[in-house]
Amino acid sequence: MAEISTIARPYAVAAYKLGREQKALGKWSEMLGFAAAVTNDAQIKAYIQDPKVVSSDLQATFLKVCGDQLNENGQNLVKVLVEYGRLSILPEISSAFEALKAQDEGTLDAEIIAAAKPSAAEVKDLVKRLEAKFGKKIEASVSVDPELIGGIKIVVGDTVIDASVKGQLQNLAYTLTA
Repeated sequence: MAEISTIARPYAVAAYKLGREQKALGKWSEMLGFAAAVTNDAQIKAYIQDPKVVSSDLQATFLKVCGDQLNENGQNLVKVLVEYGRLSILPEISSAFEALKAQDEGTLDAEIIAAAKPSAAEVKDLVKRLEAKFGKKIEASVSVDPELIGGIKIVVGDTVIDASVKGQLQNLAYTLTA
């Protein structure tokens, strides 16, 4: 079976192209986010996965739950997903859409993991440096992990910058055993 992200990507690309054409990327982002949240609801998830539910009933129920949160294009996407039995991949479609949108806008998500909570000024300086390094706007989220012992670890897409004490000790241990 194909990987879910592989199945979701064409739907996300189609929604993205349509949204960009209509200058409605924000609206598409809201619709997909809302529909993904509805799909992740425990009761709806069980309803979607119930083999006894007829696709026409699933479609009607899902669209009724979404109400006026979906425009005609959003409703058409839901109808196509129901028709092909792929309504459950809406969260992945939403994620892929947001990645395309961020890429187009020149925005990257960065995860900053520190051993101790950094000050706002430190985060601002770090974000400024990351923007200079990657040449794009950085949206940063900060978390604290005391297991790092000291220092910081930054994850931007596929790039990991590990300047933590724990990471340095692991590198030293690897070098000594090699």
